Amino acid sequence: MVELGGIGPAPFCGMMLGDLGADVIRVARVEEAGAPAPDAVLHRNARSVAVDLKHPDGVAALLRVVDGADAVIEGFRPGVAERLGLGPDVCLARRPALVYGRMTGWGQTGPAAHTPGHDINYVGLAGVLDAIRPAGAVDWAPVPPANLVGDFGGGGMLLAVGLLAALLHARTTGQGQVVDAAMVDGSALLLAMAYGAWRPGVWQAVGGIDIVSGGAPFYRSYRCADGGHVVVGALEPRFYAELLAVLGLAGDPDFAAQYDRWAWPAMHARLAEIFAGRARDEWARLFDGTQACVTPVLGMDEAPDHPHLAARGTYRTRDDGTVEPAPAPRFAATPAGPVRAPRPLGADTAAVLAAAGLAEDDVARLAKAGVVAVEVPPSK
Repeated sequence: MVELGGIGPAPFCGMMLGDLGADVIRVARVEEAGAPAPDAVLHRNARSVAVDLKHPDGVAALLRVVDGADAVIEGFRPGVAERLGLGPDVCLARRPALVYGRMTGWGQTGPAAHTPGHDINYVGLAGVLDAIRPAGAVDWAPVPPANLVGDFGGGGMLLAVGLLAALLHARTTGQGQVVDAAMVDGSALLLAMAYGAWRPGVWQAVGGIDIVSGGAPFYRSYRCADGGHVVVGALEPRFYAELLAVLGLAGDPDFAAQYDRWAWPAMHARLAEIFAGRARDEWARLFDGTQACVTPVLGMDEAPDHPHLAARGTYRTRDDGTVEPAPAPRFAATPAGPVRAPRPLGADTAAVLAAAGLAEDDVARLAKAGVVAVEVPPSK
């Protein structure tokens, strides 16, 4: 797979597929050669070439690499790849079975296709921010869930799924195609279950009091005595009963009707008072091994050391001390191999071009002209 430019979601797609065994070749600018890969975790497992895509000889050299690829990942704004001479029409004409994945915010078509934007714009327009408004909020300001929904869940992961489906089709039929993955589309797709429960004029009227948005006292976070938090997810009656038992509330008439929404404010106030009486880790120990669905809210520095995550190897630590999420999902017959650290930008230019059929003299000529970078100085 050849990965052309882009930050965030496109490299994330490449990282996921590289984790699962794809040979990803990331294209960097010539002037970047030798520098450490930015967003280094997103470039693990990938090889790196440095090519001047504004020079026709650089484009010609890269097209030789594309000729041997199964897929291209492209994260430019609509029309940029075409202006460079690397658009899908050119690439598919050379390799009809190629899958050409395009990662943008607004998509390749539509009135906003050429408008700049970021994650917060896509999740706002798609309805995500309104769907996760705090329960009962009056003076409410949307707070984005970092850039996890638009950039990564609704962006890079969406593109990875699309590429895999298109690759299956290409291997069956020999026909490639363009995959148009838009973050605004993916963000909307993640609202599928919410739209299944939504009714015009009802969702907004209850102000986010929907069960999974924090309106239910048995599905929300609570502040603890030490300033930490726990989350309660006791949706099902048997888990709710276990929650009450651990907290000494079994048989309390105020908690008898779990789904009585009129009782929720009082239930929430009581639970908030109870959870505020102990430190986060005390609650974690108390609920450990129960079926009450109560867990601590861990910081990024704490999560890798949690016994469950450590046992599964959910996070890993590289030799240089960098902590990063491990490849997922897990495969029984074809487990992911060792994760390779990110390569310096342009470190693999000579090897990749040679494998694409360029003669050593041709690579040397391109390097002398500054079209590619093959002699990469050590990283600083």
